Amino acid sequence: MQPRNMSMSGVVDLAAVKAAGEAKQKAEEARARAARQQGGAGAAGAAGAVPGALVIDVEEADFEQEVLQRSAEVPVVIDFWAEWCGPCKQLGPLLERLAHEYAGRFLLAKIDVDRNQMLFQQFGVQGIPAVFAVVAGQALPLFQGAAPEQQVREVLDQLVQVAEQRFGITGISVEGGEGGEQAPAAPGVPEDPALAAAHSALDAGDLGGAIQAYRNVLADDPASTEAKLGLAQAELLQRIQGLDAAQVRKEAADAPADVRAQLRAADLDLAGGHVEDAFGRLVETVRRTAGDDREAARVRLLELFEVVGHEDPRVVAARGALARVLF
Repeated sequence: MQPRNMSMSGVVDLAAVKAAGEAKQKAEEARARAARQQGGAGAAGAAGAVPGALVIDVEEADFEQEVLQRSAEVPVVIDFWAEWCGPCKQLGPLLERLAHEYAGRFLLAKIDVDRNQMLFQQFGVQGIPAVFAVVAGQALPLFQGAAPEQQVREVLDQLVQVAEQRFGITGISVEGGEGGEQAPAAPGVPEDPALAAAHSALDAGDLGGAIQAYRNVLADDPASTEAKLGLAQAELLQRIQGLDAAQVRKEAADAPADVRAQLRAADLDLAGGHVEDAFGRLVETVRRTAGDDREAARVRLLELFEVVGHEDPRVVAARGALARVLF
């Protein structure tokens, strides 16, 4: 499978949505049914969600109700993520912050791929994070990867515009709601100003600035887990920036003894969500090399451990495999 496109060049043309007229009619019918039901339901709100909530966790069991049905009144942006996915931890808080900022013009549905493999497969997700939208029951692929904030905003603006112009969907009101009015100050953004500056640089796509900012934090606080994670993520994104995925994989396949080719391929494996492939590739490279080449592969593997998180079972297993080939 191809790795995700970190540059977001795969964003679809939302203006080319098929069957817009039919979808718009279905959306209007769904809204009419919801309006008729509202009289008997009081202020219960749409589906089973908390009134005014703009970020919801969705499972396979409630996908139809929380996503498909609600997409008749508001564009639903789907964030496919996993706990072990480092770049997901960069993109997720950004999407959550924008969901509150857009104030009901879209709803963010977060889907944990480890818990919802069927949805993961049905959407044809090839790597995470992956972002889709559902408008009036129509699924639209948006982008893959932890993209800069400005590019994410551009995609969301286009989505909101198309939803209104082509489907007549204008979003939901959050005034007086119980979940939208609080809009916490940037979920996941730390209070520490140095870390906040580093995260802001990363969100803006300033990878060089983010790397330096995280290093500055670690110079003052070498034990900062959050800074270590942020630095590992930023360095990974910088390394794969501009890489031709097909060419990198071909070079790695053609030259298994080329350590630099294996390092590039491992970075793309991890960025695409293929954690075991990345770890396995580097463990094997350590096994069959020596000297500086072995050390380069070992260090890169440790850097990728930082991206995924040391408690992740994949990291635990790979550490054991690394120990076996080293000793």
